[in-house]
Amino acid sequence: MTTNDEPVTCPFSYSEALEFDPELAALMERESPTRIRLPYGDADAWLVTDFQSVQTVTSDRRFSRARIMGYDYPRMTPEPIVSPESVNVMDPPQSSRVRSLVSQAFTQERVDGMRERIVRLADSLLDEMAKEGPPTDLVRHLSDPFPQHTILDLLGIPRDDWPRMRELVLKLLVTGRDNKETAAQVKADLTAYFHTVVEQRRHTPGNDIVSAMIAARDGEDQLDDKEMAVMTLTLVLSGQDTATCQISNIVYLLLTRPELMNQLRRHPESLPDVIHELLRYIPFRKGVGIPRVAVEDVELDGVKIRAGEFVHVSYLTANRDPARYPDPHVIDPGRPHTPHMTFGWGGHRCIGVPLAMAELEVAVGRLLERFPGLRLAVPPEDVRWDAKTIRRFPVELPVTW
Repeated sequence: MTTNDEPVTCPFSYSEALEFDPELAALMERESPTRIRLPYGDADAWLVTDFQSVQTVTSDRRFSRARIMGYDYPRMTPEPIVSPESVNVMDPPQSSRVRSLVSQAFTQERVDGMRERIVRLADSLLDEMAKEGPPTDLVRHLSDPFPQHTILDLLGIPRDDWPRMRELVLKLLVTGRDNKETAAQVKADLTAYFHTVVEQRRHTPGNDIVSAMIAARDGEDQLDDKEMAVMTLTLVLSGQDTATCQISNIVYLLLTRPELMNQLRRHPESLPDVIHELLRYIPFRKGVGIPRVAVEDVELDGVKIRAGEFVHVSYLTANRDPARYPDPHVIDPGRPHTPHMTFGWGGHRCIGVPLAMAELEVAVGRLLERFPGLRLAVPPEDVRWDAKTIRRFPVELPVTW
């Protein structure tokens, strides 16, 4: 039996529909953090899986994101996706300052004001899908373009640049070893592009999120151009990538679980609750994301994590922790609302949650309303799933009505 002194090699490459990774499931059964070895990076890491301990690591200042920079830290991709200046690798108080300013562009009130615009974007895509007629690919018509169109439109990015943005973002997410140099160049190119956008908005502000971030203030404090450019890249990556996958995943589950679809038909007002339960359930990525490093020795669940050691948390396993969610592997639309970790936790929880939820509610809600007879056009076992990136999603989702 492998001990905690012997790292478990974890490729985390499982991509069988939306089944839970058996490798992660086995690690969940351990009573304490486990040493793991990921595909890239020159060090091992501790993996923390239960909800309470994930809460601890993501909220305790003895674990730092900022101090991983400059190291070849353990990760899933050949080139780190995150930029060194990103809020995702800052610690308080610096991260608190940036989040406080950026979050002013993503208040619930501001997102509610964007909703009509978001609905128009969704309806335009669904008009095209209806015009083409069944059978067709939902990924091509809705899941792929809608989040991309939404975040780029709300950021005020010219439409002519949208196809190029999608192409570059996809290159950042590939896990193959031969992608390292390409991903590094893409990240530099995107950051330079958004730096130009920020400069333009400072001179000619508009009704967009970049202009709102420029206008955000905390006393005399504002974001500088470099912070703004990196944050815009972060928003494009997270807003486009995550929502694209989740729209397809949610619709796939609704079309393969008649009881869920019936629930929404009978109670359309329950859509936000159903989406949250599906977000908790869906294994939305392969493996783990950005690690932290212990800044001092820490005792956690009977294990001594030494200063300088890397620590990964799994939001996927935390979302399936039976101590927090009874029958965690069951989709229960009536489950009492208990916050999940799909959008992260603590000081690095996704700033754009109100926008992400609005996108998901609009996409799924308008789709079901306009296509009441929607169903899969192929048997579920014939749906093809991505095996190239760190995300879990169907490459195509053939539907008919």
